[in-house]
Order: sequence, then structure tokens, then C-alpha cells
Amino acid sequence: MLAKFRMFVVEGPDVVERRKQRQAIVAARAARAAQREEAQVRDECDRVRQAEIAAQAAADAEREAAEQQARDAAEKAEQNALLEAQQKAARDARYAARKAAKKQRRRGY
Repeated sequence: MLAKFRMFVVEGPDVVERRKQRQAIVAARAARAAQREEAQVRDECDRVRQAEIAAQAAADAEREAAEQQARDAAEKAEQNALLEAQQKAARDARYAARKAAKKQRRRGY
């Protein structure tokens, strides 16, 4: 048994070579893990930027819609005021025509 134990304890060139290979593999894995982490961070930053852009675009669209709605409301109010003025003028003209006709009937012209 002691001989078996000594075989494992003794560091021959094969053991040293295998250890170096394992260390190289571990280092390569760590490097790949770091690269994956960096890629994830970049992707997250890109997603955040895209979300900010989308939020800004939505806010701009909402503001533009509110401005358009305000313009439409102002235009409609202006049209209603113009229509009311025209209706009042027509009503006043009818009233004046009635008064003139009534005067003419009374005077007999």
C-alpha cells in the first residue's frame, strides 16, 4: 500500500504535465466566463439604451398627440364660433326683414 501511495505522491514529468494542462484548462474556462460576463453586461446596457429610446419615442408621440388634439380642439372652437356668428347674422337678417315687412304693412306702402 505504501508503494501505491508513493506512486501518487511522486511528481514525475507526466504528473507535472497533466497538472499544467489542467491549470491551462481552468484558466481558459475562467477567461471564457469573463468574456460571457462582459457580453452579458454589454447586452444589458444595449437593452437599457433601447428601452430609453423607446420610452423617449413614446413620450414624444404622446406629446405630439396631445398637441394635435389641442390644435383640433382650438380649430373646432373657432369653427363653432364662426358658425354661431353666421347663424346670428342670418337670424338678425330674418328679424330685420320681418320688422321691415311689418312696418310696410302698417304704413301701406
